[in-house]
Amino acid sequence: THLYNAMPPLAGRDPGPVGAALDSPETWCGLIVDGHHVSDAALRIAIAAKGPERMMLVTDAMAVTGTDLAGFALHGRRIHRRDGRLTTDDGTLAGSDLDMASAVRNAVHRLGLGLPAVLRMASLVPARFLKLDHERGRIAPGYRADLVLLDESLHVRHTWIGGNSN
Repeated sequence: THLYNAMPPLAGRDPGPVGAALDSPETWCGLIVDGHHVSDAALRIAIAAKGPERMMLVTDAMAVTGTDLAGFALHGRRIHRRDGRLTTDDGTLAGSDLDMASAVRNAVHRLGLGLPAVLRMASLVPARFLKLDHERGRIAPGYRADLVLLDESLHVRHTWIGGNSN
């Protein structure tokens, strides 16, 4: 799961799972940088505490992401899509409407992180976590040619999967 999800807050005498995740050199943390799940300040603090080397951008995206749909049914409940948020009827956050390119843009613009570190958090760090960094997560001979071309505004202009243009 992503850091802070359904976790009690970090406290001085009871650091809980957030403190354990940030303190342990063995843990990997997923971060949803959508402006809804976690405050920008809490995300910056977490990255500063742990460093970006074990922080992964994740989307928590649901079925409507990338579509024009206003909602969908999930396990008998209606999920509504409004203003980049996915919520249940009572307003409870139910997931994310975030794609990875937006996560990258948000990490750069909202959190003020450098693009090289952010791109590693979206590619190489997850590949290391999955133990796939021998074939994914960087541009190098022998690696899969799964590439995304971003423009200066960090919007997707083109993609290649396995070296094939999409």
